[in-house]
Amino acid sequence: MSVAAYCIFCYRQIGTSGPATKTHLPWNDIRKIAKVTGSLILGGFVFITYEVLSLKKLLQIDTQAIHQEKLKSYVYVRTTSLNPSDYQGITYQARKEIHKAVRKILETEAKIFRRPFNEQFSTFDGEDHECALWLLLKRSQSEDKEVRLQAVQDLANNSHWHVCHLISVCNFPFLQHKTDYQYGTVAQTCDQRTAIGLARSKDIDLRFFLRPPPLPKIKSDYPIEDELRLLLVSLPQTGLDPCVQYFTSLALRESSQTLAAQRGGLWCFGGNGLPYCETLSKIPSETVELFCLQALVQHSKVSSHCDKIEAKGGLQLLQRIYQQRKDSAKIQRNIIRIIGNMALDERLHSSIVRAGWVSVLAEVMKSPHIIQSSHASRALANLDRDTVKEKYPDGVYVLHPQYRSSQPIRADILFVHGLLGAAFKTWRQQDIDRHLDKKASEGEEDYSQCWPKTWLASDCPALRIISVEYDTHLSDWKAKCPVEAHRKSIAYRSNELLDKLRAAGIGDRPLVWVSHSMGGLLVKKMLVDASKNPEMDKIVNNTRGIVFYSVPHHGSQLAEYSINARYLLFPSVEVKELSKDSPALKELNDDFLSFAKDKKFSVLSFAETLPTHIGSMIKLHVVPLESAKLGIGDLIPVDVNHLNICKPKKKDAFLYQRTLKFIQDVLAQELGD
Repeated sequence: MSVAAYCIFCYRQIGTSGPATKTHLPWNDIRKIAKVTGSLILGGFVFITYEVLSLKKLLQIDTQAIHQEKLKSYVYVRTTSLNPSDYQGITYQARKEIHKAVRKILETEAKIFRRPFNEQFSTFDGEDHECALWLLLKRSQSEDKEVRLQAVQDLANNSHWHVCHLISVCNFPFLQHKTDYQYGTVAQTCDQRTAIGLARSKDIDLRFFLRPPPLPKIKSDYPIEDELRLLLVSLPQTGLDPCVQYFTSLALRESSQTLAAQRGGLWCFGGNGLPYCETLSKIPSETVELFCLQALVQHSKVSSHCDKIEAKGGLQLLQRIYQQRKDSAKIQRNIIRIIGNMALDERLHSSIVRAGWVSVLAEVMKSPHIIQSSHASRALANLDRDTVKEKYPDGVYVLHPQYRSSQPIRADILFVHGLLGAAFKTWRQQDIDRHLDKKASEGEEDYSQCWPKTWLASDCPALRIISVEYDTHLSDWKAKCPVEAHRKSIAYRSNELLDKLRAAGIGDRPLVWVSHSMGGLLVKKMLVDASKNPEMDKIVNNTRGIVFYSVPHHGSQLAEYSINARYLLFPSVEVKELSKDSPALKELNDDFLSFAKDKKFSVLSFAETLPTHIGSMIKLHVVPLESAKLGIGDLIPVDVNHLNICKPKKKDAFLYQRTLKFIQDVLAQELGD
């Protein structure tokens, strides 16, 4: 302002002055005007140059900060002033206008040269591998699904961005910390779909994922089981499934007993709950937590209850318990099971991701324990809507493929266990007797916890291998949910499993069933029921073959021993249905054979020839040879007992090799060579 006033003063002085002398007066005035004008031009040029350089610096990534902060796992954002006076005045307005002009020039330049980068990338000042990393991150959020999936795969494989950096690290080891920074950048920049895709990538580096967010501290005298109890109480208590009601009341009763003990009491007689007495000196909080979690598992099967669990902070509470109970595989397994059930509802996916569960599931996927990793695999598959169209309800587990794969799936193999079985342990390799088989015990590191997942998946990678799980018991004393006995009948389980299998896409591809013991009866019942339901026609029409391992088509002697109170007091519904020459079994077998012959199913049956020890007093052929005979297909007797009929000793054993040949033969068209 003072410079402008001075110029005006000079011009006025020239205009009002008298006649000038011919010597030096006009030249002095001209020199003064030239000095002022030159100063203004030079100052303006310097000011504009400074503002342009400042804007360029703002639009570039601060590489100096990158080099200085590589060891930290945060992306730094440039801070802005909170002082209102900094956003007022001619200087601020001038800078704002210059910034707009330069930004417009940059946008026009990008259009002219048709550059694919937006303004953040157009002035990127980084190394080659950093440019590739940011480009992959941008592509991973593309609307084009193929571009998006390829970008996630490239990120997971460290291709296009990590190779250049590895060369630098080999030459300069001190640059290793830069990789950690890049992983941290991906973790904080990638969106929900990308994070889930990375978690489902094989051999993924866990540095790709943010750690679970810190949880608020709680009072030391406020135990976790109390929080679980409050969560259970907050969930709907009326109009519930009887089993959900049972588990909830059981959990609340046991936690109430714990509270009574803490207040100075002695609690005992746990009934179906805690089967022992505890004194004031030892409160089994872990056991009470387990009861509460089992109740939450039942609640998580109800979609509306999942909403309540999320709204009440259940995801964060489960995260806290998971971190505190790392020594309890059973508790952690139940928690991941709950997350897998909640992931069936796509509305809850963002909440699950924000609660930090993606990093936890990615870590559990690397577990050497198949049960743990399979639970995590199911949860991630339910979260991954980019590559998985099916949904896996509670009790349906994918054994292969558990990761994203470019290998197309040609057919499905479905494993159904029998009485007292499970989705994983039923299909393990035969247990090694170290005393009798020293040679086998030497190679124990190759022991398969689940041969369908290890052996069959490697021999037939184009198969999707699924195993289902349901509760069975010899006696109602051991029933997890003793209410409504009809739930344990084959008919009820058939309807329940069929709905789950259709949700999992069973029937959309050629299908082979593999069953053991009572599981074979369940398979027959499901096929009979599906043949009568037009919505389930696909399951019957796409069935190529069935493998039966010691299935009691005509009943089992096991039910006859229910009079032995020590082992089978109050026999369960499952055992009663296995009665020898049962009319229900005969009807089921006749119904199955009547349409199985028309469909020309390929059938392979194995029969046990050795007795099985049940407890220390009972020794019997659970499924005699005549009961294992279906009436169609091949029947092969094997010198093993009922428990080991589905557990091959090794990969080249007859049991496995014959099963593998059957699968390859019936799916020859789908598997090709």
